[in-house]
Amino acid sequence: MRKVLVIEDNTDNLRLITYALKRAGYEVVYAQTGEEGVEKALKEKPFFIIMDINLPGIDGLEATKRIRALEEVKDIPIIAITSYAMVGDREKMLSAGCNGYLEKPIDPLTVVDSIHKFLKIS
Repeated sequence: MRKVLVIEDNTDNLRLITYALKRAGYEVVYAQTGEEGVEKALKEKPFFIIMDINLPGIDGLEATKRIRALEEVKDIPIIAITSYAMVGDREKMLSAGCNGYLEKPIDPLTVVDSIHKFLKIS
């Protein structure tokens, strides 16, 4: 079973994405702050990371940059999940190192398919 790291501080969103990922056969570990997410990425070395952007402490963009700077985990795909939908936000997320992004609210029935498209998994 492939492990996924979800970095999300909102318990309802965490529950929803965890449900969708487990339903698709993934093992889910989570962190609720950017700092904890960076630590767990190093410790767990997940198959991919779901990164909320608006986090307590360092935000998801900074957490992504820190993960990208660590040799052991720099190539792990990171998918941002955010409620930000302003012009230029997509570019900020991609330039920080995210492989793609999804807007909240997510649909638990289709979110894994969307993630797989970013990761080019059929």
